[in-house]
Amino acid sequence: MENNQGQNEKELKNDEIVQEVENKAVNNEERTFVEKNEEEKNKKTKKEKVKKSIARETMEWIGSFFIAFAAAVIIKYFIFTPTLVKQGSMTPTILDGERVLINKLVKTFNGEYKRGDIITFEQPVGVDFENGVAEYNPIDGFREFFTHEVLEVGKVSYIKRVIGIAGDHVYIENGEVFVNGENIEEPYLQDDVITPRKGEFYDIKVPEGYVFAMGDNREGSTDCRVFGCVPLNEIEGRVTYRIWPLKAFGKIDK
Repeated sequence: MENNQGQNEKELKNDEIVQEVENKAVNNEERTFVEKNEEEKNKKTKKEKVKKSIARETMEWIGSFFIAFAAAVIIKYFIFTPTLVKQGSMTPTILDGERVLINKLVKTFNGEYKRGDIITFEQPVGVDFENGVAEYNPIDGFREFFTHEVLEVGKVSYIKRVIGIAGDHVYIENGEVFVNGENIEEPYLQDDVITPRKGEFYDIKVPEGYVFAMGDNREGSTDCRVFGCVPLNEIEGRVTYRIWPLKAFGKIDK
C-alpha cells in the first residue's frame, strides 16, 4: 500500500511538472505570438510614418516650388525684369548681347515717362496711319494674358529711347530732331550720326497716352518713325541698369 501510495504521489508530481512545462510552453507561445504581433504593428507603424514623412516632404517641396514660382512671377511682372538685348538699335548706349534690368515699378504704379528714358515695349502688329500710332492685338482672357504678358511666351520686345511725350510736336529735318520747335541735344548718339526721315512719321504730334521713341542707332533702328507712337499701356518698363557684362555693370546714363 505504502509503495502504491508513494508511486501515486510520484506520478502526481510528474503530472504537475509536465503540466507546469506545458503551461510554460503555452505561455511562451502566447508571449511569442504577442511579441510577433507587436513587432508587426511596429513595422506597420514605421512604414506608415515613413510614408507620411515622404508625403509631407513632397507636399513641402511642392508648396515651396509654388511659393517660389509665385514670388518670381510677382517680382518679374511688377518690380523688375532682367532681359537680354538681342538687337543693335540702341548702339552705342546698349550693345547687342548685353543684359539690362527693366524697372517695372513705373508701370505698376502708373508713373510717368520722361524724354530721354530708355524703355521696352512689345513689337507692334500693325500701324494706324490715320492717327500715327502703333496697333496691337487685344488680349483675350486671363489665360492669354498670363501666358503672353506675364510669362512672355512668344513675345518680342523693342528697346528704344523716349523722344517725345504726349502733346509734343516731333519733327525731323536735315538729320536733326526738333521737339516743340527746339533742336534737342543728343549726347548719347555717336559722333556725326544723323537721324534720317525714315518711315512715315517724321512730323507728328504725340497723342495723349502715347510716346514717340527712337533707337540711338538711328540708321539701324525700326522705331516710331515706322510704326507710329507707342501706347503707354504697351510699355513694359524703364531700363535703368546694365547687369552684364560685369565690367560695364551699373546705372545706364541717359
